[in-house]
Amino acid sequence: MMAKNKNIIYIAACLVLFIILGLLYANPVLSGKQLFQHDIVQYKGGAKELLDHRDQHGEETYWSDSMFGGMPTYQMGSQFRGDIIKQVDNILMFLPKPVNYLFLLFSGFFLLGMVTVRNWKYALLGSLFFGLSTYFYIIIAAGHNGKVHTIAYFAPLLAGILLVYIRRKYIIGFIVTALFMGLQMAANHPQMTYYLFIALGFLFLSELIRAAMGKTDWKHFGISTGVLALAFGLGVGMNSQRIMANAEYVTETVRGKQILTHETHSADKSGMDKESMLMWSYGKLETFNLFIPRLMGGGSNEQEGEKMMGEIQQLVQDNARSQAEVDNIVKGLTSATYWGEQPGTSGPAYQGAIVIFLAVLGFFFAWKKYRYWIFGASVLTIMLAWGSNFMILSDLFIDLVPFYNKFRAPSSILVVVELLFPLIAIIGLYRFFKDEELDEEYKKKILTTVSGVVLGSLALLLVFGKSVLGFHTATEKTYLPPYLLDYLVDERFKMFRADALKALLYVGICAGVLFLSLKKKLRQNIALIVIGAVSMLDLWSVNTRYLNSENFVDAAFAENPFQTEVSELMVEKVGDNRELQSLLMNANVNKTLETIAERDKGHYRIYNQTINPFGETNTSYFKASVGGYHAVKLRRYDDLIGEYFSKMDTVRIPRILNMLNTKYMIFGDTQNPEAVPNPQANGNAWFVSDVKFVNTPNEEIKLIGEVNTKHTAVIAAADRKYFDGKPLAADSTGILKLTGYRADALEFRTESKTPQLAVFSEIYYPKGWKMFIDEKEVPYIKANYLLRAVYVPAGVHTVRMVFEPEVIQTGKIVSMICFGLFLLLSIGGIYFLYRNKSAGEIVDDEKTVNQ
Repeated sequence: MMAKNKNIIYIAACLVLFIILGLLYANPVLSGKQLFQHDIVQYKGGAKELLDHRDQHGEETYWSDSMFGGMPTYQMGSQFRGDIIKQVDNILMFLPKPVNYLFLLFSGFFLLGMVTVRNWKYALLGSLFFGLSTYFYIIIAAGHNGKVHTIAYFAPLLAGILLVYIRRKYIIGFIVTALFMGLQMAANHPQMTYYLFIALGFLFLSELIRAAMGKTDWKHFGISTGVLALAFGLGVGMNSQRIMANAEYVTETVRGKQILTHETHSADKSGMDKESMLMWSYGKLETFNLFIPRLMGGGSNEQEGEKMMGEIQQLVQDNARSQAEVDNIVKGLTSATYWGEQPGTSGPAYQGAIVIFLAVLGFFFAWKKYRYWIFGASVLTIMLAWGSNFMILSDLFIDLVPFYNKFRAPSSILVVVELLFPLIAIIGLYRFFKDEELDEEYKKKILTTVSGVVLGSLALLLVFGKSVLGFHTATEKTYLPPYLLDYLVDERFKMFRADALKALLYVGICAGVLFLSLKKKLRQNIALIVIGAVSMLDLWSVNTRYLNSENFVDAAFAENPFQTEVSELMVEKVGDNRELQSLLMNANVNKTLETIAERDKGHYRIYNQTINPFGETNTSYFKASVGGYHAVKLRRYDDLIGEYFSKMDTVRIPRILNMLNTKYMIFGDTQNPEAVPNPQANGNAWFVSDVKFVNTPNEEIKLIGEVNTKHTAVIAAADRKYFDGKPLAADSTGILKLTGYRADALEFRTESKTPQLAVFSEIYYPKGWKMFIDEKEVPYIKANYLLRAVYVPAGVHTVRMVFEPEVIQTGKIVSMICFGLFLLLSIGGIYFLYRNKSAGEIVDDEKTVNQ
């Protein structure tokens, strides 16, 4: 009993330590500063209408007009009624950002460590290995909160699965699995969850093979699989609103079916095109930056890069002989530091030199029941991360594996490796120190061989690395003059050499500690402390390159990044912070947007050319925008951007802007913006009596740029039947006026002597919008490729449209039923365990753990 109580104290101390580590790393939060994240800035702009609606009406809107003409808010931070699992998640997120994420990363893996090796020391070590993985700090700095939030629940979910399959703790395993499956889905990054389940497929296959080989019995395998299937089902079911809404939404987005036919793709083909999907693919050689962070220069904007760019400018001034040579340099040089395969990167997926070294040892020392499935999952995910650099495998998954083509940036699948390598590392380390079944000679042989190969390879790279690796891209070699190329190679090699020497030192210390322990000259506890301290020093020092005190700013800037005025005090607070300097640079255009919004309270859109229209949400913060910033746009709107705006068609773009009710356009630059009213805008809605039918979507999207959409509607031939028995006749005196606007409800008054087709400058989305004429629901159609239209009889009428997606209510019922079932089964299971314990029926699974 004393030993058990002591263990509980150690576990509690570890949890407190995780909080302290998080606060130490993100210590500016203690002085009231907040984390400044680019993607969260974009979110604040895009979600402004959603947040305002929530404050003003005390309810949620699932549609917002703020970006891209209008879109559902499912991926914009919308909240769901009856979402109990999200309330549980909110409780766990009790610490300030980003300490909350760091705590979840550390503590989640600690649970996994306790399940696998049942020793708090090794669990703590593994928590440091996992929780300090560099990639997590890079995505936190960027604002990919949903991604790191989801990843934080990887480890505890895996812990629940292992409790069932390995530890045979069916009830506790069910509770843990269902809970963290629900929490992971609530974190709302399906791509990360999808990648995790690719790895879990190897675990299932491993258990199946173990049952077939007699290592475990079929009864246990069947019970375990059934228990886990129920847990997964309930965990997913708790998020039914979120999942059902997004599943419905995704079919209408760039992740759903293609609509247009082009050379690169055909209509009805589902998913993203390969070029977009595989753009961020890891290079094969680049994979080794898991071990040496700046093997390929680290990130595109390393701190050393600023000094290098100054030197480059001086070299060009001193040596360039012609403007053509300068043009080639501009064309050939994209980053002073990074020279990998990706278009650019914020930093490497560095795992830690010691972690990689111990993971390699783990593949020799760990129990076979872990070793094989972790190895298989790691190899596959590394190869999938290569994306366009390993098309045989990528094509296979894109064409044959369901949903794989819904996600972009295959490099991010390395998060699976960042979970599994720390796991295999601590299991191997535990067996190295604790398992007497491992022969001493075997341990010595493996340790000597692996150490020799790793340290020897590092030494060779330090000597011959410049000639072997090159340190330049093929493009740089083609376009850059020798004097500049030589400079880049020298500087990049210096960066690599510094990190490689550190890796050599860290691995050498770790190997030395293990050898001394093997010879009984160093106690286990001292060895673990040394390994943990050196690994922590390594990862902490690399992580601070990408997430440090400069990422924390005055709360005023974090809470309101769309400043409209610049004062001396603000300039003083901003200092040398580039991110904040860029915010202040937009103050004038923000002021222009604010002025427009205050003077004209109507419902309309703004086209802002002073900032990239389709890569900003400044405009959306103040008023509805033609542009925006979002990874999951509606497919039809994305097609519109590609057909007109990407081609910079100055003749036809104005016609599209008119159709979208673009009442104001902003030209110039951010310092000198000029707001120009657009008197040609079609308005919120208009009557037409001239309809042109087209046979294909390609014809439809092309024609809307050629006709006057104020007078003519372009309709797909598939909707021809809609007009049966609905005659149209012009009435130039007809009135169609917006009388009420909310994000999810619009009301119009119509008056016409003849029946006409009403076209609305509102984006067509068939799954949730309902149309009423005089409070009677009527069918409506799509017009002009992406707008809504409805037939309105002659006379005076009220036309009302509301967004009431049925999946929200259906999902709410399913979510609450699943959470209720989870609670009932959990309470029943706990009571069953308590009753058996009281009766003395305690099953010792010590032997089953290590089978």
